[in-house]
Amino acid sequence: MKITRVNLENQQIWIYVFSIILGLIIGLSNEKIGASLEWAISPLIAVLMYGMFAQIPFLKLREAMTNLRFMSALLIGNFIAVPIIVWILTMIFPQSTPVLLGVYLVLLTPCIDYVIVFTQLGKGNEKLMLASTPILFVLQMTLLPLYLWLFIGKDMVGIVHIEPFLEAFLLLIVAPFIVAVITQLWAKKKVIGDRVLEYTAWLPVPFMALVLIAVVASQIGKVYSDFAVIVRVIPIYILFLVITPIVTRVIVITFKLDVDEGRALIFSTGTRNSLVVLPLALALPESWATIAAAVIVTQTIMELIGELIYIKAVPNLILKEK
Repeated sequence: MKITRVNLENQQIWIYVFSIILGLIIGLSNEKIGASLEWAISPLIAVLMYGMFAQIPFLKLREAMTNLRFMSALLIGNFIAVPIIVWILTMIFPQSTPVLLGVYLVLLTPCIDYVIVFTQLGKGNEKLMLASTPILFVLQMTLLPLYLWLFIGKDMVGIVHIEPFLEAFLLLIVAPFIVAVITQLWAKKKVIGDRVLEYTAWLPVPFMALVLIAVVASQIGKVYSDFAVIVRVIPIYILFLVITPIVTRVIVITFKLDVDEGRALIFSTGTRNSLVVLPLALALPESWATIAAAVIVTQTIMELIGELIYIKAVPNLILKEK
């Protein structure tokens, strides 16, 4: 059977499931090989984002930026509703301080990269998500120290540094964005540019699969070695994935958002910044770094499974067309 882009996209869920399983097999059967894939995560995400951005009509981004209702709902959802949900869950399932730090680092920071891909796959408005990334980046950088101070204590404020966030934002968002815009301009002027733009439509599915393999294979060893501790945070992550869309749907109704806007909001509040905050955890003192990193990686794996459910459940169950 001939492989077409449409066939690839129609089978993407099973491709991603297979990728997660393959990553687990690689990481657990040979930890050295799995760990060696860690360096590939950022480059793979950058190519994934380029492929995604290249398909977005950037001339309409100004319209998205001026959508004040969506932006207001986005800020309330991510920086008021989500922190309350996270605080309640950590009260119900108390953890040690290093574990709590990992949980807070990952759950209090909204995703600014592959959430755009999942929003598109879940039939949400990916242009709005792209337009919101600078705002989400600045606010999470500003508010994360405050949240850590409120939830853990004043000693935690000094652990948050801007460099890992800024580096990830520039490499994973800004650089692919610029190259995608250049590609679109090239496509308007040259036939070969138009052909390259067509080829970029093939990139998202295979590169999302490669990202899943690299993340799971390189990090599963950390999760396995600390499983006795990690298993206690799994209920928090599962309940977060279940509760957040329900709370977000109330916000969607309150702000009278369109269906595609509401779906984008659900993906934003439900998708966290695990790949970007991981360097923060690794920069902690060694006794804390291992546990916090394992906690974050566990969330990544749980979230990736959750996103595969989201991309079907959000458009077909949680927020259907009227």
